[in-house]
Amino acid sequence: MTQKQAKEKIKTLTEELNYHNYLYYQENKPVISDYEFDQRLKRLEQLEADFPELKLPHSPTFRVGGDITKEFETVVHQYRMLSLGNTYSKEELFDFDGRVKRGLGTDKYEYICELKFDGVAISLRYENGVLQKGITRGDGTKGDDITTNIKTIKTIPLEIKANSPANSFEARGEVFMPKEAFNALNLQRERDGEALLANPRNTTSGTLKMQDSRIVAHRKLDCYIYTYLDDENSFETQESSLEFLAEAGFNVSPTYRKCKNINEVLNYIKEWEQKRHELIVETDGIVVKVNNISQQEELGFTAKNPRWAISYKFKAESAATLLKGITYQVGRTGAITPVAELNPVLLAGTTIKRASLHNANEIERLDVRIGDTVNVEKGGDIIPKITSVDLSTRKGNPAPVTYIRSCPECNAELIRKEGEVQHYCPNFQSCPPQVLGRIEHFISRNAMNIETLGPRTIKGLFDKELIQNMSDLYSLTFEQINDLQFEEFDETTDSTTKRSIKEKTATNIIRSIKASKQQPFERVLFGLGIRYVGKTVAEKLADHFKSMDAILKASEEEIINVHEIGERIAESIIIHLQQPENLKIISSLRAAGLNFEIEEKERRTERLSGLTFVVSGVFANYRREELKNIIKDNGGKVTGSISSKTNYLVAGENMGPAKKEKADSLGIRILDELSFKKLLEND
Repeated sequence: MTQKQAKEKIKTLTEELNYHNYLYYQENKPVISDYEFDQRLKRLEQLEADFPELKLPHSPTFRVGGDITKEFETVVHQYRMLSLGNTYSKEELFDFDGRVKRGLGTDKYEYICELKFDGVAISLRYENGVLQKGITRGDGTKGDDITTNIKTIKTIPLEIKANSPANSFEARGEVFMPKEAFNALNLQRERDGEALLANPRNTTSGTLKMQDSRIVAHRKLDCYIYTYLDDENSFETQESSLEFLAEAGFNVSPTYRKCKNINEVLNYIKEWEQKRHELIVETDGIVVKVNNISQQEELGFTAKNPRWAISYKFKAESAATLLKGITYQVGRTGAITPVAELNPVLLAGTTIKRASLHNANEIERLDVRIGDTVNVEKGGDIIPKITSVDLSTRKGNPAPVTYIRSCPECNAELIRKEGEVQHYCPNFQSCPPQVLGRIEHFISRNAMNIETLGPRTIKGLFDKELIQNMSDLYSLTFEQINDLQFEEFDETTDSTTKRSIKEKTATNIIRSIKASKQQPFERVLFGLGIRYVGKTVAEKLADHFKSMDAILKASEEEIINVHEIGERIAESIIIHLQQPENLKIISSLRAAGLNFEIEEKERRTERLSGLTFVVSGVFANYRREELKNIIKDNGGKVTGSISSKTNYLVAGENMGPAKKEKADSLGIRILDELSFKKLLEND
């Protein structure tokens, strides 16, 4: 095939497949089978692989993902993304209406009401009808460029269908994970023995910042668009802009309504207070906007919010039920969490059996007692909480709750440090939930990333006494785990089921464990599960000390001298590394071949030795990460925040004003790209 023929075929297939995507996802009227679509998509993928220079920016192959984004660039918003003021009562809505009336000097205005979807705000930039950038809200002034991930969302058009009144415009909306997709994802994670995700909104937010766009594509995110912006104010009303967006191929929720006055707004709210539960996405309120764009401009903005719009939040749903008892759960660090065991009650479409009581102080504050009728709420988060006790229903004088003194799992006497609200089990080495929690932490994505193992498999191996700590993973053999039978308890059915590890799974587990030996030292250090040593702290320690041996020899004072490491972290590290059992685990992991020192790259020079830099903004000739590596390769140190120890701030375009202000106040020299290059060459 000639290049000319390929160009024409790629163009035809791109337009055809985008049209079928639109019919399937927006119109729900597919005209070809999934098989036919997939065959044409494969043909396009092959042509693009053979002629990569001919791939169009709106190619449907972006939908399947594949690109890896190591770092998301910061982009300044062309139009600020302001948040809305919130209201929770009808009286406050009447007050808002009064302010609108006074501001306009007339009662001739209308409102548009839209459901407030519980997702992640996004801004989409289009040039000549083609999607150029997808940007997160960020701080409202600037956000992260997540275009690669945004292109995997099939309801976001890569090229719009209708002619736009402006060559350049922005469409804004809410990216969300449908309830059905979220439940399916959690079901799969449960089957795989992975930790369940808390709620759709947090899952959406985390998914949009993933580096691998293929994973994003599999998460089946969706997006509702509700705002159009351009420099010409091309539409007279919010209603007409929504009509255009729908015509152009955007996914506009049909739930919006034009209301002539505030009383019609209240009717709309009343209608959706219960009906919202039938939608594919969680909602937490109603957005009320003045419909006329000129009137919006006339009303203007406060420092934080538009004066022409407000968000009415639905009250958190509450239900009353009986507190049958309190159980206590033990976390990875030994922290004890009291859990209320409740008479099952339906709340926001979910049957609630348990609710967190957080700690002993919260039990005392609520004065909750066994047999009480308690009020349970389920607000923005999935996890329910007890908000109060209905004292009018309390019978007799039940005894106050006596907080447990010993661990419910291993019977060790609990401790509670001065100034802390949490009780802890000190039996770090032998308490089963702590041991299991540490192993689960060790295999997690940010640590050793042993993907084929999950909490249920780990517990099965632990119960069969094949592993007792994280180092035992590296002694496992295929013969030991192939067709291994173990039991697991299913809380949803309150029953025990049998499970086995099949041959393919066993092979993958052994392969993944072996592959994890290549993880760098900072991940191994994080995986050890030292209290207060998170991913960032582990990276700072590894970068400073270079090896585990150096950390083992370091004094508490030497650890505190590491940038941004405080006394609490240093004390925790010393205590952890003084325990013989922990030293034994480190020794076993070292013998298994894990990395316990940083593989030092040969430095170009020592020109920047002893100097500390902060890098911020967008650069013409470098990526931020590349600049940081150049500084490190030449002996310099890079930190994330400005302090009196900072020598230089390397500033690119769109750097946040707060960093500049702090640098100026501390007298820190600010370098642009050219000045940094001169420093590197002449220092």
